[in-house]
Amino acid sequence: MRHLFYIILILIPVCVFPQEFNEETLSYREYLGYVKKFHPLVSRANLEIDRAEAQLMQARGGFDPKIEVDFDKKQFKDTEYYSLLNSSFKIPTWYGIEIKAAFDNSEGYYLNPQNTTPNQGLTSLGITVPVGQGLFINKRMADLRKAKLQINLSKSQQRLAALDVLYDASAAYFSWLKHYNEMVMYKEYLTAAEERYTGVLRLIEQGDKPAIDSVETGISVKNRKLSLENSILKLNKARLELANYLWINETPVEPSEDLKPEVGLLTEIEDILNTGGINDTEAIISAHPKLKMLETKVEMLDIERKLKANYLLPKIDLGYYYLSEPSYIDNFRTDDYKIGINFSFPIFLRKERGALNMAKIKLQDTKLELQQEQLQIKNKIDAQLTEIQSLKKQSDLLNGLVQDYQTMLNAEDRLFSFGESSIFIINSRETNLISARIQQINMENSLLMSNVGLYRIMANSDN
Repeated sequence: MRHLFYIILILIPVCVFPQEFNEETLSYREYLGYVKKFHPLVSRANLEIDRAEAQLMQARGGFDPKIEVDFDKKQFKDTEYYSLLNSSFKIPTWYGIEIKAAFDNSEGYYLNPQNTTPNQGLTSLGITVPVGQGLFINKRMADLRKAKLQINLSKSQQRLAALDVLYDASAAYFSWLKHYNEMVMYKEYLTAAEERYTGVLRLIEQGDKPAIDSVETGISVKNRKLSLENSILKLNKARLELANYLWINETPVEPSEDLKPEVGLLTEIEDILNTGGINDTEAIISAHPKLKMLETKVEMLDIERKLKANYLLPKIDLGYYYLSEPSYIDNFRTDDYKIGINFSFPIFLRKERGALNMAKIKLQDTKLELQQEQLQIKNKIDAQLTEIQSLKKQSDLLNGLVQDYQTMLNAEDRLFSFGESSIFIINSRETNLISARIQQINMENSLLMSNVGLYRIMANSDN
């Protein structure tokens, strides 16, 4: 019993607390794979397809054969007033035609004459055919057709929902990468500032520099420490935001503090998201899930329009049933039958015409929405491609600026070693370099976000 207690104590933390992600580097491609496979919101989007399949099964149930039994008996003061048994087996078919087999057996002292049957009962086999309203389309047929289309609609909705999750997850990863790069940069310049401070103290001791230089270099060290601490805070917050999207086997995963992002991601982002070398935007637009969703809605609304138009026809149901006693069912007698006709037709058809007009308006509205969405997606793709090209040019210019500022700082350091420069000028050069590198990091983040934005617009979730 004691051993069992210890085992439970060991297992409880594993079940309650999130697992820790202990890899050294988490690449963006691997990260996307985890999000696609395990994130609850992506799995929740998949439920839309399951829901559509359940609706399809429900719609198919409208064509299921049905057994009906109705038994009614009245007995009072030793008198059997009546005993009525009505049983039937119905088979609905696609075009509104219904096949029905029935057995009726009635007896009793106060039996309604129309319910009178032979002593052994009465069997019947017949068919009901709608020759007006409901022959080529009826609600049962329309529901089944729309349920089949609903699966395609749900697949498109699932892709769009998954894309939203992937976009937000990518934004969290890029933010983590950005703040990681800032932290590494501030560490680098803190080390340089501390080395410079140590060197200045040595020169002051030797009498080569005034004591005030130690104050200026000390201020620089403190500023770098402050910037580093702030960058570490932002990095930790970004890592916690990233943890919202890291799941494995329905368990949240907490990335360790030592986990690093993919530093050289910018050179691979177009290959990962398949956003480079786009030439045929028409093919992308034609396969877009938002457009597929609207096209499916158009098909569903067109089915609804046909159903409403069918209601303008008169309702005429013809029925024929062959009648026989159970023992003579094989002896076909054309004289034994039951026929019926059911006719109804509204005189003004205002309800039906109004419903048809509403269906036509909804259909036309969705068609216009489809056309507008096609244009918007095309323009969004073109705008995003233009933005990416512009950001690439700006990135190249910033890279050149960073190199130039680095060259200026190196030259100033060399002049300082010869006693021909000052700490003030070096700090000024370094501040300009840091500012340029911050812009460089922000530009990299903008390029990454533009690529994932294009990925989202194209709805290229299969990659």
